Amino acid sequence: MRITADTFGSLIVAGVASMFVFHFLINVGMTMGIMPITGIPLFFMSYGGSATLTAMIGIGLALSIHIRRYNR
Repeated sequence: MRITADTFGSLIVAGVASMFVFHFLINVGMTMGIMPITGIPLFFMSYGGSATLTAMIGIGLALSIHIRRYNR
């Protein structure tokens, strides 16, 4: 079930969500010791300017698509 009126908005939200899930799973795997240690930051938890900026832009895009979901 699509919530947005256009396919492009759905793809953007899916990409942003998969970026957050990927970073979360990598960090949990590193903490548990089942994945190799990499330099991927955990969004909103680690200190880093570019990671925080990327996360905020992604959240902003998703919120903008959600607000304009029925407007064409």
